[in-house]
Amino acid sequence: MTKLPSQALHEFLRSRRSVREFQPRPVPDEVLERILDTGIYAPSAHNLQPWRIVLLRKPEVKRKLAFALTERMRRDMAAEGADKEAIEARVARSIRRMDEAPVALLLNRDVDVVRRDAPPEHTMAVQSVAAFALQLMLAAHAEGLGSVWVCWPLYAQAETRAALALPASWEPQGMLFIGYPAESPVPPPRLPRNAVVWEVGE
Repeated sequence: MTKLPSQALHEFLRSRRSVREFQPRPVPDEVLERILDTGIYAPSAHNLQPWRIVLLRKPEVKRKLAFALTERMRRDMAAEGADKEAIEARVARSIRRMDEAPVALLLNRDVDVVRRDAPPEHTMAVQSVAAFALQLMLAAHAEGLGSVWVCWPLYAQAETRAALALPASWEPQGMLFIGYPAESPVPPPRLPRNAVVWEVGE
């Protein structure tokens, strides 16, 4: 039986996985450009499009950011009482992941892009950046690439800004690692629809 286009699209959307292991194969420029061009079609509150993105491919730049992030990680873990061995293992793993990802996309919120200065507007801008991230991940999936969202820059905003000399108004939110998958993750369990959907009036 031939599948309806909508069925095929639903299957595609449900097949996206978070990929943490990548092949060393580089991502061609034209593929990356298509992903970024599709990303900017994401919805945003008031259509303000507050996302700002830093493309990281050069090993020395990725390593500089990795060192800045993991230095903050060391301090935070030490303050929480983690032992030195656990700290260094996590630092080494984080640096390796940054090194092995062919592409890293640092996602930022431009704090100057708000309709008015009010807390809900700030939250809507953060939500808009998250929608942009999902659009990028699905675009990468359409190209046969894997991706994963990491929150490291959110915990080290000052260090991220300093390492990359970001504009003062760019607030780091997260980062995507993108590349050709070197693993096929098993789909994680999902809550059933009736556990998350409540129709008022029933």
